[in-house]
Amino acid sequence: MSPEEDLLRELAPRVLGILVRRTGDFETCEDAVQEALLAASRQWPVEGAPANPTGWLVTVASRRRTELWRNETARRRREEAVAAEVPAGPVPGTDDTLTLLTLCCHPALTAASQVALTLRAVGGLSTAEIARALLVPEATVAQRISRAKQRIRAAGARFEPPPPQERPQRLAAVLTVLYLIFTEGHTASSGPALQRVELTAEAIRLTRQLHAALPADGEVTGLLALMLLTDARRPARTTADGALVPLAEQDRSRWDAAAIRAGTALLAVTLPSAPIGPYQLQAAIAAVHDEAPTGADTDWIQILGLYELLDAVAPGPMVTLNRLVAVAMVHGPAAGLAGLAAAEADPALARHHRVAAVRAHLLELAGDTEAARATYLDAARRTLSLPERRYLESRAGSLGRDRPAGHERSADRARR
Repeated sequence: MSPEEDLLRELAPRVLGILVRRTGDFETCEDAVQEALLAASRQWPVEGAPANPTGWLVTVASRRRTELWRNETARRRREEAVAAEVPAGPVPGTDDTLTLLTLCCHPALTAASQVALTLRAVGGLSTAEIARALLVPEATVAQRISRAKQRIRAAGARFEPPPPQERPQRLAAVLTVLYLIFTEGHTASSGPALQRVELTAEAIRLTRQLHAALPADGEVTGLLALMLLTDARRPARTTADGALVPLAEQDRSRWDAAAIRAGTALLAVTLPSAPIGPYQLQAAIAAVHDEAPTGADTDWIQILGLYELLDAVAPGPMVTLNRLVAVAMVHGPAAGLAGLAAAEADPALARHHRVAAVRAHLLELAGDTEAARATYLDAARRTLSLPERRYLESRAGSLGRDRPAGHERSADRARR
């Protein structure tokens, strides 16, 4: 990403916040800001960034908003009252990023719409960039964004922080959306690539901004720590040709030591002082993995304890599945397989490819090579991710050859 692109991503929410705060019109202002960002992306690399880039963007976006209003004949009479241009001089110093995030994650929107609108309005990504990142048609993204803005308007949402009684729920929605963006980037649910770096980078950038606004919030801090500790492994998660490398087999010298230090430092601040929440617990689990010199040195007893606590605080199907991996690593594969059979009663886990992948690995650890091979192939058929499919097929293929039964590797390879 070029310096100009970095600057535009950074300024996008501030510029949009300035315009919406002045006019109260999120829908039209958001379109106008996108066009101003596009104009800047074409002009600045050639002519250089202006001395006052924020003022430049505000002025161009304001002019474009005027044009948009003039093109809507039904609103022509209101033009003079609402279409005043913002001067290119001093601009307000207020940072409206948090207000924008809560607006984009309004409860009237679906999760998919929240993600798309957040990436565009707060992240500054174009519709085409979002479509490429999410592997969906550009028209689909455009439709999601258009409908999201219409629903926000229909809900009567105002550009202001939510009232105190709604803040915990709205902040939780923001954290969920940022987590969804990061998770999709870390392990793509479909397509030819395991990772989509543009999504993980954007999720981390936006979460840093949120943390800057709410540094004392334990879950905001925990989410940022989780992202840093997880993304630190990215350089070692794939081979040069894009093949998946399971956690236990990764070259840990390639992990990002600076990101690990930053993540653990955030945990050291928040864990002793803030109420414990699910993002802090997930970050603590990631820290245990990252601090182990080798896969064999992983403190699975500590990880199991953290998963037991996470299961009590925020139960869910993936928490259950990951906890069972830890159970198997501490108490043996038979214990994990027994728990897995019970867990599949949850419709969210039934027929999920990760359940089959975990079962295959535990069967392999238990020495049932033939059943493990068939289950790896079953898992491969279920996943939409090509790197995961190739990895699972390679595991099945390796069991088709003469290998010692119960070949030991970390259970994390079934889920990483």
